[in-house]
Amino acid sequence: MARWWVCGLLSLLAVAAAAEGNAEPLIRLPTQQNEHDAAPAPAPSAEEGVTRWAVLVAGSSGYDNYRHQDYTGDQVTTKNFFAVLLGNKTAVTGGSRKVINSKPNDHIFIYCADHGSPGSLGMPNLPWLYAGDFIKVLREKHASKSYSKMVIYVEACESGSMFEGIMPQDLNIYVTTAANAVESSWGTYCPGLNPSPPPEYITCLGDPYSVSWMENRKASETHNLKKETIKDQYEVVKNRTASSDNITGSHVMEYGDKTFKDDKLFLYQGFDPANANNTTRVPLPGLEGAVNQRDADIIFMWKRYEQLNGGSEDKLRILKEIKETVAQRVHLDSRIDFIGKLEAPRSSGQPVVDDWDCLKRMVRVFESHCGSLTPYGMKHMRAFANLCNNGVSEAEMKEASIGACGGYNSAKWSPLVLGYSA
Repeated sequence: MARWWVCGLLSLLAVAAAAEGNAEPLIRLPTQQNEHDAAPAPAPSAEEGVTRWAVLVAGSSGYDNYRHQDYTGDQVTTKNFFAVLLGNKTAVTGGSRKVINSKPNDHIFIYCADHGSPGSLGMPNLPWLYAGDFIKVLREKHASKSYSKMVIYVEACESGSMFEGIMPQDLNIYVTTAANAVESSWGTYCPGLNPSPPPEYITCLGDPYSVSWMENRKASETHNLKKETIKDQYEVVKNRTASSDNITGSHVMEYGDKTFKDDKLFLYQGFDPANANNTTRVPLPGLEGAVNQRDADIIFMWKRYEQLNGGSEDKLRILKEIKETVAQRVHLDSRIDFIGKLEAPRSSGQPVVDDWDCLKRMVRVFESHCGSLTPYGMKHMRAFANLCNNGVSEAEMKEASIGACGGYNSAKWSPLVLGYSA
């Protein structure tokens, strides 16, 4: 009997599900088993001769980020994600301690949904995940000869920048991203949009890219997932994520090894044999309108404000929270403008920055004097990268940050409270 192992970096939830043989998968939470018990590697499929592994990463927290989540916890860190991917159980902190104990013939599917910026992905527990570090880990995984092929889906703003110019083509890894290297991703299933969430939900429940591949998978499974290829799903998701108004859509991109796009999806995303003979294909609903990812939290707060009785303490508290959030955004925008964006864009195909350690140092210096970047401020990451690319030293960055933010009381936005983003 074939087995799936899903290492959910969504609190390192470990899920073992029978991919074939049982109509209903078996899902075990870490609390339903002794976390010190050894987790046997799932038996390889007699049909494919491989074991299929999946890692699901929700890189943000809070109800206003519901569209990015399943299960979450304080174990969702960049360090743990890398440890899970590399199969390094001793490096995992907390959670179920399940890792990808894959073998040379195995397939791996990774799905990440989080806030993004040029060259980095958000994590609910700082620091963020930086592209340079991610590519190093992927190279290390490949060098260990512990998988045959890997497919990575990434939902985030500027998600293409995680791979553009630095993703090797010889690692047997195929990647698609929700957006190119310079554009925002979007939220959907938001209040007031079509389709809208149920009225009791006042936040965005999904992203066009994510809901497109998931709904396509569901529609394909009721038809026959064994017939659809990676390329087929890419084309469906690309067309549905793009917007006819060229304003609220994004360009789905692909990177890495594109030689196995004709592989069937079930080899990576699983298959229910009960649907093997189905011939009915469920059409996907249209997505009308979308919300900029970086405005979704404001919309959520405003919806909460509208629902409360006038003059109540809760309503006044939320209004204060909205004003503070907007003020912090204005502060970040103006201070980074003051320091100097050096926004001359690099030509397409180049990485965001040459020295990834320099980028992280610039972020830490800025946050030390100007407060946390926050998920909103992640959009300015290219400004810090350009400082590195133009030879600005750490000392010069410190002087500029003090000049821009000297005397600023970061209070609740202090990196000493929230943590550093790098």
